[in-house]
Amino acid sequence: MKKIYPLLIFLFLATCTFAQIKEQTITKSSVVFHIKNLGFTVDGTLAGFKGEVKFDPANLAASSIIASVDVNTIDTDNGTRNDHLKSDSYFDVAKYPNITMRSVSFKHNSGNNYTGTFSLTIKDKTNTIAVPFTYAESGTGAEFKGNFKVERTAYGIGGKSLVMSNDVKVDISISTAK
Repeated sequence: MKKIYPLLIFLFLATCTFAQIKEQTITKSSVVFHIKNLGFTVDGTLAGFKGEVKFDPANLAASSIIASVDVNTIDTDNGTRNDHLKSDSYFDVAKYPNITMRSVSFKHNSGNNYTGTFSLTIKDKTNTIAVPFTYAESGTGAEFKGNFKVERTAYGIGGKSLVMSNDVKVDISISTAK
C-alpha cells in the first residue's frame, strides 16, 4: 500500500504538468493603429478579428495565441484613403486579405504585466515582434491589452516616404470568457 502513494503522486503531477490549457472564447476585440502622415496622426481600425487564445499565467510555456484580422475592414474615416490602403501599393488585400500573429513565447514581467514574442505576418513578410501586454482575470473571463510598433516598410507597406512615418503604433484589446 505504501508503494502505491508515490505512484499516485507521480501520476497526479504528470497529469497536471501535461494538462492542456483550455481555449478561451473571444467575446470582444479592438485593433487600432496610429501613423503620422504630413505631420498629422492618422488613426484607423481593423475588424474581423479571429483568434485562438490559450493563456495560463501559471503555465506560460504551454500558452498560445493565434490571431488574425481582415484587412478589408480597414477604416480611417476616409473612404478614398481606405481604398488606397487596400491597393497593391499598401496591403494588397486582393492577394493578402489577412494580417496574422502567432505567439512564439511569453514572459512574465511583474504583476499583470507580460511580454509576448510573436511572429507577425503582413502580406508575404513575417517578422518577430515583442508585444508588452497586461492580463487581468475576472470571475467569468479575462482581458488582454497590449501595444507595439511596426515598421511598415519591413512588410512592404507603402514604400519610402518623406511625409509618412515608418513607425505604426498598434493597440490591441481582447476580452475572453472562460
